[in-house]
Amino acid sequence: MTYADEIFKTNIRKILDEGVMSEQARPLYKDGRPAHSKYITGSFAEYDLSKGEFPITSLRPIPIKSAIKEILWIYQDQSNSLDLLTEKYGVHYWNDWEVGNTRTIGQRYGAVVKEHRIMDRILEQLAENPWNRRNVISLWDYQAFDQTEGLLPCAFQTMFDVRRVDGDIYLDATLTQRSNDMLVAHHINAMQYVALQMMVAKHFGWKVGKFFYFVNNLHIYDNQFPQAEELLSRIPTYQSPRLMLHVPDGTNFYDIRIEDFELVDYDPVHPQLKFDLAI
Repeated sequence: MTYADEIFKTNIRKILDEGVMSEQARPLYKDGRPAHSKYITGSFAEYDLSKGEFPITSLRPIPIKSAIKEILWIYQDQSNSLDLLTEKYGVHYWNDWEVGNTRTIGQRYGAVVKEHRIMDRILEQLAENPWNRRNVISLWDYQAFDQTEGLLPCAFQTMFDVRRVDGDIYLDATLTQRSNDMLVAHHINAMQYVALQMMVAKHFGWKVGKFFYFVNNLHIYDNQFPQAEELLSRIPTYQSPRLMLHVPDGTNFYDIRIEDFELVDYDPVHPQLKFDLAI
């Protein structure tokens, strides 16, 4: 069993055994019922990417390409346009969060990145002084929330730090989430931000180091308990999947494309499970 699979099973078991039920649930299932969940708070995991510890489970297939396309949409295109996301990348499930008839998700995610030049600032700061301790991406923007309706960001904060070890510079990253759907989104979100970490590292010709992952509210929705038990019963594969970024060191962050990524040694357990998402 891989390190990621051990963490996945431990978290599922902990939520089912020790979690508490939500109250006054905001999200709804598509049939209009309140989407309650069972949850724990303060979940933390550490992965050493330099040793091949990637946060992706083999207990079910994870759509890694679609996940990385979202990152390109948010941090390269710096867009909130659903038309761009669907036409350029072929990703459609964000349509459920369209605001009115605007074909956008409101002033959220990529729109906030663009408004504050967040990605440019991060790259400029790291170029000027890699050891500065102010490399913070924050998508939690109250002014933006007041401007439009829209889903408040779940993965809302990312921080970068560097370490020099035996002459090599390693880029570490920390992802903080206010809320995370353990069965559906956990490894999608984690691998998205590992991809972002790899893109920044390649921009400077550095190695990827550690990935730290903190989730404030980690939950399983009340219509997913059978899938949770199914995942606990599955026997994982014994390969250790790795995400590769096939571009030369020093490649500009904005020039990296989806086809440059490859997930190797990934042999997830089938069949895929179905989940009714909460909106």
